[in-house]
Amino acid sequence: MPKPCLLLQLRPERSAADDEYHAIVRIAEMDVGSLVRIQMDRGMPDVELDDYSAVIVGGGPSNISNPDDQKYDYQQKFEPILRKLVTEIVRRDFPYLGACYGLGMLADVLGGTVSKERYAETAGAQTIELTAAAAHDPLLRNLPQEFRAFVGHKESCQEVPPGAVLLARSAGCPVQMVRVGAHVYATQFHPELDGDGLALRIETYRHAGYFDPEEADYLIALGHRESVPVPGEILHRFITRYCGRAATATPGPVADET
Repeated sequence: MPKPCLLLQLRPERSAADDEYHAIVRIAEMDVGSLVRIQMDRGMPDVELDDYSAVIVGGGPSNISNPDDQKYDYQQKFEPILRKLVTEIVRRDFPYLGACYGLGMLADVLGGTVSKERYAETAGAQTIELTAAAAHDPLLRNLPQEFRAFVGHKESCQEVPPGAVLLARSAGCPVQMVRVGAHVYATQFHPELDGDGLALRIETYRHAGYFDPEEADYLIALGHRESVPVPGEILHRFITRYCGRAATATPGPVADET
């Protein structure tokens, strides 16, 4: 029986966390229970990588670059444990897909610079351009050279992290996707998002400083007019390659609040 894939979430907003989980299951065509989720804001246990086929780290309101005294209490608790885990993932070249914060954590582990100095992007779609290195990558080969993807972040990589290969960029943010080794990937864009998912995120984080709250309805309308199939295909390829299309496992428990 294939091992399950592990999703590490850092969204304390339950509706957004649930939507992220269900979007990944739906897009990747996973069986119910094949994606174990741990909501790190409720507690971050030690993770044994050998229990899983791959690890996905999503996004959320936490920022790597915030000083410790400006980080959420739950972030201060889970981040050192997650950093240790991602360090092990890089060392072992263990299958990993980080999105948004998941890219920031990977870059931080690699010694890269993650900050709010440049390259923030408001909630909405951007045009992503693949690099020459993407041509033979198993997650990206034969995809369009340019495609639309949903973004929304205050911080980003200021340059390609040491040891990483740049796979995609955009005009407003030069590091949109990287690979480390053969199996460790991360994106700045959100491969799990469609128009409905973006609308929920915009409503959830309307007053979180990503955009002018008065622009929320306008951004939602723009999102619903976008076509963003390629990011989901990248996610689908990752799950198919590392977790199998029809993996079945017992759902993991959500960590109790601490």
